[in-house]
Amino acid sequence: APAWLRRLCGHLLSERLLRPGGVQAVVRGVLEGTDGEWGALGGAGAEAAALDWRKCDAVGKILAACPQQCLSLEDYYRQVCPQILDLLHIQDKVAARQFQRVATTTLLTMAREQPQLAERHLLQPLLAPLCRCSEAAELALEDLAAGALLVPEAELGSCVEDVLKVYVVGNDSSSLLLGSLQSVLGVVFSLYSFAKQNVSYLRSPCQDILLWFLEKAEREQSLAVLEGLARLSSHVPTLHPRCQLRVGSEGGAAVVLQETISDEDEALYQKISSEQCHVESLVELLSHCQKSGLAGDFFIHCLKELTQVAVEGEEAPNPAVEPGGSLLELEQYQARQGRKLLVLQLVAALCEGVSDTVFTDIVQVQEFVGTVLHRACVRPAQGPGAAAEAQTLAMAMGLVAALLGGAVQLQSSDFEVLKQLVPLLEELSHTYPEPLTQELASDLRIAICTHGACSPGTVGTAADAVLGRRPGTGAQSPAGFPGRAPSPSLLQHGHGSPWAHGERREEQSRCREPDASDASPAPCADSLAPAGLQELLVSAYDPQPPSRAAALRRLASLVTQRDPGALRLQEKLLQVFLENVQHEDAFVYLSAIQGIALLSSEYPERILPVLLARYECPVQGTEDTTASVTRMKLGEVLMRVTRALGDMVFQHREPLIRAFLRGARDPDSALRASSLSNLGELCQHLGFQLGSIIQEVTCCVTAIARTDPEAEVRRAAVHVVVLLLRGLSEKVTEVLRDVLRDLYRLLKHVVTAERDGATVLHAQLALEELDTAMRSVLFPPQALEKKIVVLP
Repeated sequence: APAWLRRLCGHLLSERLLRPGGVQAVVRGVLEGTDGEWGALGGAGAEAAALDWRKCDAVGKILAACPQQCLSLEDYYRQVCPQILDLLHIQDKVAARQFQRVATTTLLTMAREQPQLAERHLLQPLLAPLCRCSEAAELALEDLAAGALLVPEAELGSCVEDVLKVYVVGNDSSSLLLGSLQSVLGVVFSLYSFAKQNVSYLRSPCQDILLWFLEKAEREQSLAVLEGLARLSSHVPTLHPRCQLRVGSEGGAAVVLQETISDEDEALYQKISSEQCHVESLVELLSHCQKSGLAGDFFIHCLKELTQVAVEGEEAPNPAVEPGGSLLELEQYQARQGRKLLVLQLVAALCEGVSDTVFTDIVQVQEFVGTVLHRACVRPAQGPGAAAEAQTLAMAMGLVAALLGGAVQLQSSDFEVLKQLVPLLEELSHTYPEPLTQELASDLRIAICTHGACSPGTVGTAADAVLGRRPGTGAQSPAGFPGRAPSPSLLQHGHGSPWAHGERREEQSRCREPDASDASPAPCADSLAPAGLQELLVSAYDPQPPSRAAALRRLASLVTQRDPGALRLQEKLLQVFLENVQHEDAFVYLSAIQGIALLSSEYPERILPVLLARYECPVQGTEDTTASVTRMKLGEVLMRVTRALGDMVFQHREPLIRAFLRGARDPDSALRASSLSNLGELCQHLGFQLGSIIQEVTCCVTAIARTDPEAEVRRAAVHVVVLLLRGLSEKVTEVLRDVLRDLYRLLKHVVTAERDGATVLHAQLALEELDTAMRSVLFPPQALEKKIVVLP
């Protein structure tokens, strides 16, 4: 359309927009014009427009912009915002989808562009029914009679649905929206708890609102809100104490003024019942937050709060017992006692409801154990609750022992997390009154500092007790081998969990009964390694690189000599070598690579799957650069194993090639080049044993040589072809008969179009190899033969 027509249409639409009911009229007109067949609401045109959400978003952004003929932005918001909120209440099901989308987009856009005006004219009216019954609201109670209706059922239900549409469906986690919603979360939670006890359609939307906020907010803010919902703090305003929720006639709820209860026993019962339902609702809400780790973090927060309350209770005197106490001190004492009871009730409910899967990672386990150890250091077990405190401490220390004793496969990053427990364990080993607990704390500290290499007997005994396995089975992992560790669910504890009911495992070897001729009984196969081997394992974590490398080379030589003690601890040796591969000193990680290669050549069926899994999936929690370097080192290990296996590498052909092909698609260019180099050497070793997998190799190499942006990667891809041709030699036409033409065209393309000189040189070498092979096939060498023919 001409410019003058566009200006005139925009001016007319803006004038209509500022009139009463103008927003809905403009929205209807614009959407009708975009579809062409608006007709009656509910028709096919309306359904098509409802599906096209982009049109609705465009209309919403237009409404958020103030027209030029409007004199004041404040006046525009004052006139338009109530009409925008009315769009959320369209009753027609088909048209409602459009109008709700337009209203949500407009509201979110205004909140981003003009936060103060949007809060005043949109968010505050939207949340007004919930704010009206909050404890932060100032109610004129003297003008209201008991049972007076404060928020009608229809208004409260409509408010909750509007909040769901704007916040949850709109899904904009800006600070303005999160802050405004936090002010009414206490009322929403009270409504959720009320709906949970009754039959109400408000339960689901209230739960979605609460879970959305807990998911989108920062972890500290979420924990503060949970603490406020548990009534441990005043971060979240709750339902006004004089307000009461009442069941509505339409399946919703209404807010009325609570009647005064004259009977003290009845009032106490109502209060206790309300608190119990409140805690149960909070636990059920947290049961939906376990995968994100929020439930575990809040559980640890409650344990820390319990320790703080216990310490404050010991320091503060009891004014009811001591004479001369004031009434204020008595009230403060009662408040502390009430808070302590509330914390205890909350911890008990969390243990009962979500303890089976409360911990999701090693960090939460460390924080839990650290909290228990801190409470034991600050307040040793004594008095009436000494037995319970001692049991809790024993359980926490047994949890650490189980981690160190093979319950899960620990990585170096996990030991870095557990090292935060070392100061507490050291303090506990000196100050705790129980000698056995002191000894276990000292042994756990040693095991953590040595990354499990030096594990005293008390640690294994505690791990056996927690995991429910027979004494003497050692630190063998439940899966039978490192790298096949059990799922992270082993980090869970509680009823029915592996901590409470560990599955018993068969002993891998049994002690031989001593013969009468033996001078001394033979050692049990499950016994600890000799002292010399233990010293080598400890030296493998020495901070000085020369000592560490020497210990690694000595361990590698023990594997070469097939030392019985070293072979019995092959899992531990593999773990030691893999952790030292990540060391930055070349002397250390090359010694570790040599050790892994020797161990893999002795037990390829067991070691190779572990190495391939580490090569394809790097350790979680490491930086991308560190992970790429470690994977390149593991690639060198795999190639050393390939050379050592010789012709036996054929049975491991497919997993090796698959791992290198995946590495060739890695974002890191150095790792792509390294994977291609390893792939070429592997193809050279396999020769005619490549089989049908040559098609995948050829497609990968061709694509990389033509399209990869890095010259070194293209160079490595062409080098794969060189090694492949060199390894097949005269068998090229037999093995590569289906892909030989594609490889030839690739090499010619590289020679003519490649700008990197080294890549061109590799392609020329490959063409020479191909030329030599084809000449030997087409023109076999003439051999002089002497034939003697006997005539008849």
